[in-house]
Amino acid sequence: MDYISPKEAVLKVKRWPKDTIAAGRRHTVGLKSDGTVTAVGDNKYGQCDVSGWRDIVAVAAGNVHMATNTGNAHTIGLKSDSTVAAVGWNKHDQCDVNDWRDIVAVAAGWRRTIGLKSDGTVVAVGRNNGVECNVSGWHDIVAVAAGDWHIIGLKLDGTVTAVGNNRYRQCNVSGWSDIVAVVAGYLHTIALKSDGTVVAVGLNKNDQCDVSGWRGIQLPNN
Repeated sequence: MDYISPKEAVLKVKRWPKDTIAAGRRHTVGLKSDGTVTAVGDNKYGQCDVSGWRDIVAVAAGNVHMATNTGNAHTIGLKSDSTVAAVGWNKHDQCDVNDWRDIVAVAAGWRRTIGLKSDGTVVAVGRNNGVECNVSGWHDIVAVAAGDWHIIGLKLDGTVTAVGNNRYRQCNVSGWSDIVAVVAGYLHTIALKSDGTVVAVGLNKNDQCDVSGWRGIQLPNN
């Protein structure tokens, strides 16, 4: 078999997530079959002003921190030409994505936006007080997820990397392997393994990480 470099392999990966619906704390976003977008809910900062968007292939909604400033949210749209559109709250420059190119997937956290590039690298904008946007050294990434204070990257080899606030050990993913999908909650991280089991780390105050007994979870379509 001919050798395929990690970068070449990333380009062949067909599991870049393309979310067609997204939910912020107080707004909901939907991608229509014609590439336009609709949104309902709190529009305090214009996060629902997506009626002019065209040629969108994926959407993301900024997750709002569990605080009284609900409504401070933003919405992201990935376009068919691999550029990105953004509307909404921009106090921390989380909507400054006009110069992004070659993006294949997007994610939105509280006060930040993440883009996965076709070469397996990652870009991020927004608040970076907890180094949660320090992703410039990431490579061979095939999926990204954003919590309120942390960012998760799934690597081509099935391992996972993370940056950001680690107060509740939500970034303690260095020992994970055989991972095929990742998601991030408020202060916890969840991953689906290739055998249909699930692993979790982070805040477990409401038993949100009690997934050790899960079996037969459906794998994402490649």
